[in-house]
Amino acid sequence: MSGRGRLAFCAALATLAAACALLPLVDPATWLLQAALLTAVQTGVGAATRRIPLARPVTVLTQVVVSLLLLTAVFAREYALAGFLPGPEAFRYAGTLFEQGVQDVSRYAIPAPLTDGIRLMLVGGVLAIGLLVDLVAVTYRSAAPAGLPLLALYSVAAGLSQGGARWLWFLCAAGGYLLLLLAEGRERLSQWGRVFADRTRPGTAAHQPGSVGGPALAPVRTGRRIGVLALGISLVVPIALPSLSGGLLDDLGTGGGGGGNKGGGTVSAVNPVVALKNSLNQPQNRTALVYSTDGEEDQELYLRIVALDKFDGAQWKPSERRIGEIPDPLPAPRGLAPGVRTSTVRSTIQASDAYAQDWLPMPYPADRVRVSGKWRFEPEGRTLVGYDQQTTRGLSYSVESLRVQPTAEQLRNAPAPPPDLEREYTAVPGSLPDVVPDTARRVTSGAKDDYDRAVLLQDWFASKGGFSYDTEVAAGTGVNAIADFLKQKEGFCVHFSFAMASMARTLGIPARVAVGFTPGTARGDGKMEVGFQDAHAWPELYFEGVGWTRFEPTPTRGTTPPYAQPDAPDSDLDPDEQLPDRSQNDQPSTSPSPSERCTAQQKQADPECGLALPPPGSDKSDAGPPVGALAGFGAAGLTVLALLASPLLLRRRKRARRLRSRGPDAAPDGPEAVLAAWQELIDTGWDFGILPEESATPRTAAARLARIGQLQPAEAEAVQRVALAVEQVLYAPVPRATPGIADEVRRIHAGLRAAAPRGVRLRALLLPPSSVRLLWAATRRATALRTRWTRALTRPRLAK
Repeated sequence: MSGRGRLAFCAALATLAAACALLPLVDPATWLLQAALLTAVQTGVGAATRRIPLARPVTVLTQVVVSLLLLTAVFAREYALAGFLPGPEAFRYAGTLFEQGVQDVSRYAIPAPLTDGIRLMLVGGVLAIGLLVDLVAVTYRSAAPAGLPLLALYSVAAGLSQGGARWLWFLCAAGGYLLLLLAEGRERLSQWGRVFADRTRPGTAAHQPGSVGGPALAPVRTGRRIGVLALGISLVVPIALPSLSGGLLDDLGTGGGGGGNKGGGTVSAVNPVVALKNSLNQPQNRTALVYSTDGEEDQELYLRIVALDKFDGAQWKPSERRIGEIPDPLPAPRGLAPGVRTSTVRSTIQASDAYAQDWLPMPYPADRVRVSGKWRFEPEGRTLVGYDQQTTRGLSYSVESLRVQPTAEQLRNAPAPPPDLEREYTAVPGSLPDVVPDTARRVTSGAKDDYDRAVLLQDWFASKGGFSYDTEVAAGTGVNAIADFLKQKEGFCVHFSFAMASMARTLGIPARVAVGFTPGTARGDGKMEVGFQDAHAWPELYFEGVGWTRFEPTPTRGTTPPYAQPDAPDSDLDPDEQLPDRSQNDQPSTSPSPSERCTAQQKQADPECGLALPPPGSDKSDAGPPVGALAGFGAAGLTVLALLASPLLLRRRKRARRLRSRGPDAAPDGPEAVLAAWQELIDTGWDFGILPEESATPRTAAARLARIGQLQPAEAEAVQRVALAVEQVLYAPVPRATPGIADEVRRIHAGLRAAAPRGVRLRALLLPPSSVRLLWAATRRATALRTRWTRALTRPRLAK
């Protein structure tokens, strides 16, 4: 290899050595191999043109053309002539790809996924730096200034890197540059041949002419000085460069990202661990969004921002996805079959000036979106992403979405998902602790299908597993974070959603995590207000025929969807039938009405569950009833009266117990009394046609009760005072007594009764729906007793 060839080889090697500093920024690092191959071709073309030889500008132009053809063949083959000749379509596509890369760089955290846009920026950038180094060091034979492009490449990479191994990449870049200087010095000496002048310093031994090991010539000394200066600058410049922040995963509420400045009070995109915690712990619930809908059940309208579908054992994050223009209408939701009942909900949403981030909150699944600005559509998560510094700050937009209402049977009978979807969304890393799949199997033992497993997991987290909601718990990091949460049983929505989605995947159920907002709180003008403290995360599980389906494992947060409440009343009825028409004066029916008080499982176990009247007798006598028959009829009449009066009597007894002192040693209005009064308030609303939302927050439940119950301002304020008292008991470090809580509940009861129609008042008096809780309690006790007896009887057999 000639001296110029060795110099060109060292220039390419120095470029790739400096490019290694970019490795920590992107995962995977396969782009470096592609950049090395293209740089080798570019260097070979330069070496060949110089051997012809061609004029220097022609050599540079040839390298530029070949590099352009290489990039076209790699990144825009489908849009190029013959697969490598660039045309207008290829240049247009390359511009779009570069623009997407710029957006991805600002969106993703380090290490960012290797999207096509980021790959174009990396490979194209390394190729451009390599061409510049080759031009300066080889074509124009000045290696020392070639260190400046290498310095720029290394300094940008080192400034963005957050790892502790910067010294390693510095050594790679410095070694490549020094190798280039050495090759350039030797190449110059080879051009001169022998050195005839003796240039020793005074007092040193004479230099023998022709010796290569003599003192450095002036050009070499100058190159070394420039090299030392460049290396020194490369150590200082990265210190002054700001590190790349979390991109998509910037802290929520810290004022960063989203086009806002630090300290400006704006909100950026959501970090599943840190941002949600910061938002939930804000001292004031600042308004993020205000919206109105034409739907009747606002409490099920979650505003979804982004789906986290990549799980590496330590964290959940979004996968690399392509984005494009917003279609109208949006594509049909994946997996949704025609047999599933849906309805269209139209929403108008207004973002506040304090809420600025580049993902658009929308109900899921959206069908049409009317929004101004620079937004792109990501089809897999069905989300809209802002680009070119587009954020939600002060934005007004409208969304048409589908309210999907599957039944439990449809979810239970869902066929197997597509193999590619199942493979992607059930993947779990090998580093996941064994306690996660073992706990999932233990909790769902006895379940016959994925739906039952999902509900068992949800209920275990929400109510049966002994978990508590606490936003002050450390989020935890690493592969043991979920295992620690399962052991400590304290956390907030991030812990519950991450854990349930991970456990669902270990059971073979496709799962991901959604981040967004709960429905918020109703205002007096008919609109809903969403605050930063309504930020939330929840798991989405996939069922073929229904699609991605929301579940709610976090206790005291959000609302459990009807299809995930198999034990709730009227879970399969039409929502319009669950709430009575308060404008009608319905009279109580004398016909049996088991559907209002019994679930499908209870009716299957007890066919007479909920019947107000026993089957009428068919025996008649013309001679008149004898004394025994009269006694029998009398007893039957008294039994019927007792059955009819039992809901009224039991309900009054329960109300009296809840609204009186809890005992001689307990304060009349202490924590136990507050919680009992709250349960009585929820049941009172149920009696007057307001179905309970057991998983709703106290404030949300209070707002819903006041709105549907049509309470007057005084009673509505009383509801809010009771809700505040409940929150103080649940979340305050030291709960304090609240005076007059029982009187507040009685006042609210009177307000609900005054606002209700006559038929609703009669039903609340004679057949209060909340009395079904007594049946549920009896069923649970009977089940527990039967289980104990079964174990007691089978233990001797097993011993034998």
